[in-house]
This record gives sequence, structure tokens and C-alpha cells, in this order.
Amino acid sequence: MKFGPAIARGAGALIAILATAGIAGASDSAMFRSPSGAIGCGYYDKTLRCDVIGGVKPLPPPPKSCQLDWGQGFWLAQKGRASVVCAGDTALDRNARVIGYGTTWRGDGILCASSADGMRCTNADGHGFLIARGESHRF
Repeated sequence: MKFGPAIARGAGALIAILATAGIAGASDSAMFRSPSGAIGCGYYDKTLRCDVIGGVKPLPPPPKSCQLDWGQGFWLAQKGRASVVCAGDTALDRNARVIGYGTTWRGDGILCASSADGMRCTNADGHGFLIARGESHRF
């Protein structure tokens, strides 16, 4: 899945909407984080974004279309492959709801399992990512 510059520029609006909406329910919007606070996720309009302190590692080279910050985390929609984030903001929010280790968050066919090893999120197609400090990958 590719997000064009308009989507990336609109990411700030996504975070603003999520911050003011609160936890309205997984099908609407949600902000959540890992217990350590190193991983933060935002869910809105059936798309999940998770960022990690220090960014995605290893980080692929940025595409020429990315004119903002590259590699804070991953985007994941209900279907299709995860993509690396290109945005000028962050999904890290220390006030977001904590998803404890061994706990799962679910929303519209997307599932995220929190563990001490990171956050593993998958969609209905079985695609997704594992995001953690120091190592992240898509599948």
C-alpha cells in the first residue's frame, strides 16, 4: 500500500482527530501504546499506524515521494501489505491507553498483540508487521 504526499500531510490531522476523539471504540478511532511507552499506535478510518522510538530498523531508503520524516513506524490497512510511515508527526502519545503485555487490541479486522518483544499487528490478509526498539519488519 502506498500513501501519497496528501495522505502523509494529512497524518497530522489524523493524530489531532485521534487525540480529541479519545478511545471511541476500535471501529471508530483509538490511540494505544506499549507498557514501556516505546511504541505508540493510532487507529482511524480503518487504518492503523504504529511508531517506535528510534524508528524502524533496519530502515529502507526513503522514496523520492517522501518529503516529510521517514521511517517512524508502519501503516497497515484492513487488506494489503504494511508500508513504512512518511509523515511529519508521531503516533507516540504518553497519555494513550496502555495495551499490556500478553494483551491484544482488535479493530475492523486488524489485530495487535503486545509483548515484551514488541507489537505484532496483522490484518485480514495475514500481512502486518512486528515493531520494536532496535528491530522491526513487515510480513
